[in-house]
Amino acid sequence: MPLTDISVRNAKPKEKAYKLSDGDGMYLFVPPRGKKCWRMKYRFAGKEKLLAFGVYPDISLADARERRAIARKTLAAGNDPGEVKKENKRQQAIQSANSFEAVAREWYENRLHTWTPNYAKQVITRMEADVFPRIGHRPIAEITASELLAIGRAIEERGALDIAHRALQCCGQVFTYAIVTERAERNPAADLRGALKPVKKKHYAYLRAHELPEFLTRLEDYDGHPQTKLAMKFLILTFVRTAELRGALWTEIDFDKAEWRIPAERMKMRDPHIVPLSRQALAVLRELQPLTGHWKHVFPNQHKPSGHMSENTLLYAIYRMGYHSRATGHGFRATASTILNENSFRTDVIERQLAHAERNNIRAAYNHAQYLKERREMMQWWADYLDRAATGEQKVIVGKFR
Repeated sequence: MPLTDISVRNAKPKEKAYKLSDGDGMYLFVPPRGKKCWRMKYRFAGKEKLLAFGVYPDISLADARERRAIARKTLAAGNDPGEVKKENKRQQAIQSANSFEAVAREWYENRLHTWTPNYAKQVITRMEADVFPRIGHRPIAEITASELLAIGRAIEERGALDIAHRALQCCGQVFTYAIVTERAERNPAADLRGALKPVKKKHYAYLRAHELPEFLTRLEDYDGHPQTKLAMKFLILTFVRTAELRGALWTEIDFDKAEWRIPAERMKMRDPHIVPLSRQALAVLRELQPLTGHWKHVFPNQHKPSGHMSENTLLYAIYRMGYHSRATGHGFRATASTILNENSFRTDVIERQLAHAERNNIRAAYNHAQYLKERREMMQWWADYLDRAATGEQKVIVGKFR
């Protein structure tokens, strides 16, 4: 006699396990302890076999009967429903392992050692916010260009054009990785070149040569925290990236060699970098030593000295000096590059000191010391130039800006 919902619900455990049959080989198995579950006996190729449909009440009587009907159709077609179930599970596992998110996270882990922590965080945050919710679950080999375009368009709609381009660029790199690891055959992101709105390239605001004297005068008169003032001076003298400056460690400074050696893990392109220190830069560091020399960082966080200076400290100082939208910390790289190029320093020497990307990985491993003699001379010239700019005098004044 077929089961009813009430009889299934009221089936209680007994001292020994028992079965309640629903016909066509299916029954409810009731153990002494644990959950009730659905099973089906069947014969295939002359052998008796058992198929599990799941536990009750997760699988209702109606659900179990539906699964029984599918199993009987499979048998009628000459296939073993147990083996078909195993194969389906295997395919699901493969699809799960080859989902876009699974492959993307694998790609991310493989690339992680080549990125700075800040960039790595940007990449995974972008993927988790904009990409994974839409296509993360999809088998990577089945994703189409139109699905990727929908992601880009959605990001565009909130006005984040640059993020839209970067998100699809990351997707393209994930597909390239999937191809070489034999999880996909083509890269649909390549079909989207020119499909998104173009990004108007933003340039960091920077000072021109004729603006330096006034800025340096205001910096000398800056009445904020002394460490911030010295950090600004050191940034102008070395024209490193602000993240590299903020993370500077005293252990990276060699006073005897007049060098600041920044390790690869703190550089944007993950290549070690040498910053020759002018007499003026060394003077700034010696002035800093009584203030911060007992801490790990050259420029510690004023509220939490075990960490480094916050991201906005220098920018807010520039604002306080009256240069909102007229200058940025990063902009001093453009100021130095422009003036050094105009004063006939070799472009290769300037680019190496700016630590711009070297696309040849083998060369990049040795580039930190390239043109070092010329770079020392150039950095001292630059510091002397700043002294003259600060005073309006032609005579070089060593050790200070004015």
